[in-house]
Amino acid sequence: MQEIRDAILSGDRTKETYAGLAVPETYRAVTVHKDEVDMFEGLASRDKDPRKSLHVDEVPVPELAPGEALVAVMASAINYNTVWTSIFEPVSTFGFLERYGRTSEYAKRHDLPYHVVGSDLAGVVLRTGPGVHKWKPGQEVVAHCLSVELESADGHNDTMLDPEQRIWGFETNFGGLAELAIVKTNQLMPKPDHLTWEEAASPGLVNSTAYRQLISRNGAGMKLGDTVLIWGASGGLGSYATQMALAGGATPVCVVSSPDKAEICRAMGAELVIDRNAEGYKFWKDETTQDPKEWKRLGARIRELTGGKDVDIVFEHPGRETFGASVYVARKGGTIVTCASTSGYMHEYDNRYLWMSLKRVIGSHFANYREAWEANDLISRGLIHPTLSKTYTMEDVGQAAYDVHRNLHQGKVGVLTLSPEAGLGVTNEAKRQQHLGAINRFRNA
Repeated sequence: MQEIRDAILSGDRTKETYAGLAVPETYRAVTVHKDEVDMFEGLASRDKDPRKSLHVDEVPVPELAPGEALVAVMASAINYNTVWTSIFEPVSTFGFLERYGRTSEYAKRHDLPYHVVGSDLAGVVLRTGPGVHKWKPGQEVVAHCLSVELESADGHNDTMLDPEQRIWGFETNFGGLAELAIVKTNQLMPKPDHLTWEEAASPGLVNSTAYRQLISRNGAGMKLGDTVLIWGASGGLGSYATQMALAGGATPVCVVSSPDKAEICRAMGAELVIDRNAEGYKFWKDETTQDPKEWKRLGARIRELTGGKDVDIVFEHPGRETFGASVYVARKGGTIVTCASTSGYMHEYDNRYLWMSLKRVIGSHFANYREAWEANDLISRGLIHPTLSKTYTMEDVGQAAYDVHRNLHQGKVGVLTLSPEAGLGVTNEAKRQQHLGAINRFRNA
């Protein structure tokens, strides 16, 4: 593995050099173990500790299938799906791997007693499988996390509708929190050349998710002049939605949970910020009863900030805790678009505020290749910036996941894999200097 690292650090990107590098028999990877899926049984979600379930193991390099690439991973990142995997909620991901393994001979590789996790990467192509023409060894890449088979007609209008659509590193094996990773080559995109490895790795999943959810016609289809309520606006997902709203001529109303997070939103350029803890919003009276008076209080606060305007779009991902309020505060004919349920999957809301006010609830899940490519292009052009706040080593990945699980982080949390230190990987210094102020501002956020 040292030979591969040295080649990448040298800056040599010739196809011949990488074709001549020996691929090792094993590599280091962050895993969960199948024989530990019951380790947190009886504990509340909050008390389940990723530091106990995430391991750094030496694992065999799998066979490369047609249409795939073996990528040397310089950096990766933590997403909430890695937290779910690490605490075995809502179900163990080994069920995904078992079902995938039954679909084909090559898919059998994924059904293992360990799961290599991670749905982001930045690195360099080492090898490509049969049938690959666009991507060559030596190319610097990032990867989006949509894995599709495309054998069904259903997936050819929108690949997110493919019956065999899976999230790489969550519903498949050989993910990005590792020194090497296996991806389908239709997951690859050019690495933004003005970013470091860890900066380039961090936007992938959340930036693409936010793009489809907020901008794409498959999501809310945000337009110039819209007002958008963004829950968790300083976080790994919300920070990209906030940037997109500002860049697209919309007005974000940022909901956060602390003064520090409010300042992050203001640093991004948002002016309308609600600290829901400071203002004491309690949307649930108890475990079973919501408080519509709190929905109305939030709606009044939004109108106070916007000069009397209700929001056109609600950017939802907390789920159970906030969904009733989200349905209420959207304007008549407005849209609630949801991509997650980090506070619980069983949502409750008053349907009268939905049907009588002609509102829409739209489900949004990650992004198709085109949407991911366009989202990555925004990063490459410097219109959207990584919100990486902290970078960990592979050995500390359990702590990184724990911080995300307990909401102790800001923005996105990165993980160095093959890269020996942070700050490496920039190949376009002129572009970096052009955008350095914004890059540093968002990193400080």
